[in-house]
Amino acid sequence: MAAKAMNFLNLSRRNFFKNTLGISAAAISWPSLPSLQLGHSDRIEMPHAPLAIGQIGAAHPHADGKLSAMLSAKDDWQVVGWAETDPDLRQIAATKAPYNRVPQLTVEELLQHQGVVALAIETRLDDATEMAHEALRSGKHIHLDKPGGIDHESFVAMHRAAESRGLTVQMGYMLRYNPAFELLFQAVQEGWLGQILEIDAAMGKLADEPTRRLISEQPGGAMFEIGCHLIDIIVRFLGCPDKVEGFNTPSTREGVSDNQCAVLCYPHATAVVRTNFADPFGSSRRRFNVTGTEGSFEITPLESGKIRLSLTQARGEYSKGEQMVELPINNGRYDGEFADLASVIRNQKAFEWSHQHDIDVHATALQAAGIWKG
Repeated sequence: MAAKAMNFLNLSRRNFFKNTLGISAAAISWPSLPSLQLGHSDRIEMPHAPLAIGQIGAAHPHADGKLSAMLSAKDDWQVVGWAETDPDLRQIAATKAPYNRVPQLTVEELLQHQGVVALAIETRLDDATEMAHEALRSGKHIHLDKPGGIDHESFVAMHRAAESRGLTVQMGYMLRYNPAFELLFQAVQEGWLGQILEIDAAMGKLADEPTRRLISEQPGGAMFEIGCHLIDIIVRFLGCPDKVEGFNTPSTREGVSDNQCAVLCYPHATAVVRTNFADPFGSSRRRFNVTGTEGSFEITPLESGKIRLSLTQARGEYSKGEQMVELPINNGRYDGEFADLASVIRNQKAFEWSHQHDIDVHATALQAAGIWKG
């Protein structure tokens, strides 16, 4: 059976490159991979050749975009296949892009594939943490899409298992790689804004019926589904809050948690997070504002690259006073994630986001969404 599976994988690989790239499999140089059980400091630096990756799941709202991002990053990644356990979803996905550009495999084939160094986990929320466990047990680094599962103890155990194996867990928080947020990280790290006093952040949209159905079926509603992006950044700056207060005010009688607010309390600061899936202008009103004793930094709309920067004194190339800054945005929303993951796996850099950070974000998001008291 194993030989049969490997023959299938080799055939799928040949057909994939022949059909989609117009070249033969013989022309592809597949990297020789070191053991993935070594710690970061011991890992052999891998050659700058495309790394083999696969995707498990087509159910996550970002699944299509993540697969497209991996396919577009040809210098970094060779996508060997995708898998989905739900037969109905698998049938639908197989007929459309980007899935019809990639061999369809089983979960077991991806887990057992000796050439694959990483797997993107894009399953339903209920299956996410356990599937991540399986990928780690098979020795793969993982990209685990947000928020990563419901059960906090399982989520912690998954991260600790990765840590003990020297494997990377990259959570699917794309704002980490947005140019405006990268400048914000620099501003906070270098003290441009002084002591942070408040953070005000919001992500909203007018959700379609499939999205409303999704947030009605999973705990935590819109706050857990999308507010986690904002909480990820807040926890980077302020750490775990001393107290979290969540408020849920559904917009309709059916009670779908589409309109939520959470207040994160710190000794000298408060952070307010809003998620509203009943807002017809929600996308353009998405924002992230940090105010401190020496300045403020506001990104609006959230992924536009447009910044209102106010400083009590000049910092770097930016002058004292209020100014508008506009940075070029990424061509692909998720490109930065997979470029960073490739660099980490090649041992060209350390991963910037620790296991403990992700555990703290998960705990805080659960509390903000009213799922867990902490």
